[in-house]
Amino acid sequence: MLIVDILAAAGEAAPQNKFGFAEALEQGGFIAYATVVILGIMSFGSFYILFTKWFEQSKIFRQYKAVGASFWKAPTIKDGAAKLEKNSAWRQLVDDGIVAEEQHAKMTDELEAHDWLHASLARSEASINARLAGGLPFLATVGATAPFIGLFGTVVGIYRALIAIGLAGSASIDKVAGPVGEALIMTALGLLVAVPAVLAYNYLQARNKRIAELLTGFSSDVLAYITSKGTVKPVSAIVAPKAAAPAKPVPAKS
Repeated sequence: MLIVDILAAAGEAAPQNKFGFAEALEQGGFIAYATVVILGIMSFGSFYILFTKWFEQSKIFRQYKAVGASFWKAPTIKDGAAKLEKNSAWRQLVDDGIVAEEQHAKMTDELEAHDWLHASLARSEASINARLAGGLPFLATVGATAPFIGLFGTVVGIYRALIAIGLAGSASIDKVAGPVGEALIMTALGLLVAVPAVLAYNYLQARNKRIAELLTGFSSDVLAYITSKGTVKPVSAIVAPKAAAPAKPVPAKS
């Protein structure tokens, strides 16, 4: 019983923290809660886009390895397309190129046929890049607006602190600690949401640029392969012949 009484007395003597995060939100009222909810939605959306786009990009990079391993070694372009994964960016380019080749037979001018193939592959490439860029505007918007949303909560907190000072007639710490703490929390939350969004945007944008470069190179190779009837392939796809083993020296007769 003595130990229980001592613990109870210690709990009663411990000071109560009235300036925590929950208390700051409660003092801020609707505006504080609304600001935190908006920033929370932005943060969740940013991380969701980051992980989903990263997995999508990683899948494209992984599928690109199959292009050199199987596609260019196939006897025909249709056989090579069958070896690529369905619904992949590389399969889409090849399929669109095959369709364009079948359609260009209706054109009488060879120059128009080449332009048609080039335009079809460029259009397919642009659609893939547009799909990869999906979600990035949201990250850019979050990175640009989250600090200002946090600043809005900061302004409201400072305003409440000034009202408390005016009502009390003095700037005592117990009157302004709550509103000022709320203002600082809102500022920190705004930065905490904006910085990861900006970093994620730049990271994903750099990977998209690398994918766009690979798509452009692959599209050019497919165009050359189709227009040359399969005789022109990228240098990396051409297997160099094995060098002949050096002839053994014939031993001299004694």
